[in-house]
Amino acid sequence: MALLSRRKRARAEQNVPDAPAANVATTVDTTESELPQTVADAAARLVPTKSDPLAELRSWPVPPARGWATNGGGRDHHVGSATLWQGTSTQLAGLYPFVGGSGSRVRGVPIGHDLHTHEPVGLHPGDWLKSGLITNTGMWVQAQPGVGKSAFAKRLGTGLCAMGWMMFVPADVKGEYSPLISRLGGTVIKIGRGFDAINPLDPGPLGQLLATVPAGRQRDALRESIRARQTALLEGLLLLELDRAPTTTERNLVSRALDVATDATDDGQPTIPEVRAVLDQAPQALLDAARVEGRPERYFDLMREVLSALDLLVDGPLRGLFDRRSTARLDPASPATSLDISVLDEETDEVVAAAMLCSWAWGSGMIEARQAGAGKNILWIQDEAWRALRTGPGLVEKSDRMTRLNRHKGVASVYLTHSMDDLEALPSAEDRAKARGIASRCAIHVYGGLPATELSSLAVSLSSREADMLASWQSAGTWVPGQRHPGRGLYLIKAGERAGLPVRMHLNRRELELYNTDSAFQARASAA
Repeated sequence: MALLSRRKRARAEQNVPDAPAANVATTVDTTESELPQTVADAAARLVPTKSDPLAELRSWPVPPARGWATNGGGRDHHVGSATLWQGTSTQLAGLYPFVGGSGSRVRGVPIGHDLHTHEPVGLHPGDWLKSGLITNTGMWVQAQPGVGKSAFAKRLGTGLCAMGWMMFVPADVKGEYSPLISRLGGTVIKIGRGFDAINPLDPGPLGQLLATVPAGRQRDALRESIRARQTALLEGLLLLELDRAPTTTERNLVSRALDVATDATDDGQPTIPEVRAVLDQAPQALLDAARVEGRPERYFDLMREVLSALDLLVDGPLRGLFDRRSTARLDPASPATSLDISVLDEETDEVVAAAMLCSWAWGSGMIEARQAGAGKNILWIQDEAWRALRTGPGLVEKSDRMTRLNRHKGVASVYLTHSMDDLEALPSAEDRAKARGIASRCAIHVYGGLPATELSSLAVSLSSREADMLASWQSAGTWVPGQRHPGRGLYLIKAGERAGLPVRMHLNRRELELYNTDSAFQARASAA
């Protein structure tokens, strides 16, 4: 009886209902009338009736979340969190299916897990196009530096390579894709003084394809395609030096000089010095095209600025880069290719822009040749593009003309940028409008952490919840060193007007090594 009284007082102090006592009458030497009323009532309800066999179960009081405040009552100082377990529907078929899906497609490259449902999220631009989720394969990736834009592109490229695609990086300014390309068994072409050279006027793989095509309409169309790319690239390089678009007369004479220089070669690969020599010589065909009526001095007045610009391309800051024949060749069987121009990163924007334009033209010609031959789908990753396009007016149009890769060619283009302010830095309102058009036309948008002030300028509309989420990822909230950035590895994938997919991407050990864009700084820090 004393034991029962102590337990009664303990429950009263904790304001906890009495626990049931199934065998009170046999374990305590007392009568039923002496028991507390609540315990007596509970004991009476333990005897099931024929009309209600579940009465015993319903008679037990529900314990509080932290357990009974008695000896053996399971009392704990806090309510523990449950462990999350995940598995496929086949593995969990024996459990009661309290499972909810996010509605996203798992098919494709595994990007990560949905932040809300924890389901895997896959991304495959070709499959999304085929299934009608998107209307084109353009992809716009935007986030602050250091949160994982390049890691996202590398994960996507690696996965698509495993699915039979080819990854192509036309102008790797920082050389950050080279380790991954090498690991995939691809081709890394390093461009710069003392390294490989790319002749801007080299038809590249298109020239190799031209040699195999018999005479006829297809051969003529291929030759015209080569000429159009050579002319567009040469005009883009001139634009860098002239700081203006060439006039109609200048463009006409340059293209005719290109034809003369091409006809004088054995392989259809003229160089810029050879084109300049033709313009200097002023053959009769160019004088007739200039309509100077027998006055050569008038011709040189018209072409003086162009000749000076070509002199700078050959003997100025770009000397030794684009004034010789190509030494690099592509491997048609390579699963991935990058044109590494990282040795030029410390050069002026003019040099980097020229290298980018040449890389884009050469790469787009390679894509056309590859599509005509093997028909392989290609992921085109365009990183740091705005560094080149801001150096002169009209470069957006030139680059778009050279790199216009549509879905009918089996190419998915990925544009990476830090901010929409990169587009605002372009030299003219027309260039800015065209650049924004490129962003708007992309069917897939991927955003990382962004400042709240920039969310209203994005190319797609966001819900208030999505905007708050992106803003919460944009910066660390503590000065304590060593803390993980809150937005590292977090992305919001948008397609059309659908609700975005918030995804967390985890990298494995090998990916952490290959995708690390801070390796150079870390190496210097450790050496110091």
